Amino acid sequence: MPRKSATLMNALDSQCGIARSLGVLSDSWSFLLLREALLGKRTFAQFRDSLGIASDVLSTRLNTLVEHGVLEKVPYQEQGQRTRDAYELTAAGNELKLVLVAMQQWGEANVPRGPGVSMLPVTRAGQELVRAVLVDASGVNVRHEDVDFIRVSDTDAAQAPAPC
Repeated sequence: MPRKSATLMNALDSQCGIARSLGVLSDSWSFLLLREALLGKRTFAQFRDSLGIASDVLSTRLNTLVEHGVLEKVPYQEQGQRTRDAYELTAAGNELKLVLVAMQQWGEANVPRGPGVSMLPVTRAGQELVRAVLVDASGVNVRHEDVDFIRVSDTDAAQAPAPC
């Protein structure tokens, strides 16, 4: 396994929100666990069985997501069994729906898919398809071609308008 760079080793201490996010969501398993949680999976066994993930890897990823407030442990007990932990998305975990919708949208548009079942984001009430979009501070949709990333200092960031 390749060594992590200093940037990734110190991601949680970074000034960059993208790097800090990667400090928490550091591998593909994290995103797949989030997908499964959004599809209703809650228990260790459900995650393991749906993903085919090794138990040690699953345990490590779940603990990291709990540690960083993406998931929370909730005790549950099946009839005649000992009490175990289930995993539920926190408010912060639910905010990652936007990221997963954007990833799903990008994947459908740019990565050919084979046969099988797909996941689509839909509204609860009307089962209407939803999309991730970029909006400016006025609430107007902005095309991705019209968005740039810039670097700013702490001082500049403090003076910048709050994101909507």
